[in-house]
Amino acid sequence: MNVIRCTVVDERGVVSFIVHADALAALAAACSANPSSLEELLAGADPYYHYLGEQVLNGLAIFEERNARGNYQAIHQALEFCPPHEQPVFRVVDDLTREISLRPVKAGAVIFNLRARRIIQIVNTYQEIRRTGHARVFDGSGPTDTVYRYRLPKDWALVP
Repeated sequence: MNVIRCTVVDERGVVSFIVHADALAALAAACSANPSSLEELLAGADPYYHYLGEQVLNGLAIFEERNARGNYQAIHQALEFCPPHEQPVFRVVDDLTREISLRPVKAGAVIFNLRARRIIQIVNTYQEIRRTGHARVFDGSGPTDTVYRYRLPKDWALVP
């Protein structure tokens, strides 16, 4: 399976999750609207990749429920015992979670820094994110015949 780690930086912190690499184009398309929060990014991606927002926000709610402030034993155990491509959604809360949020899984790792308007492709062996692009809409069960296009604003940087 072509899964990739996505890490999103916004004003409230950093969240990391694993998703099928087809979602990268939808996340890049969402960046075209200059989202300022994880929730805005996911809402912007939803028309192109259905249920991504629901999946990530539900996973984040579970993380918040199981990891009380200062007690991160639950996420540490999950990150230790789950294969990298099955790791749960998590918030970066310490050195361990920060380091894992930067670790590629199968197809790589990409950081969406909403604060700096920068997309950093640490490793992306699936399909490089470009300033302009297109992809098929994913309806929750598979790609459809509907194609969408996006263009990142000039103030967004792509690295590399």
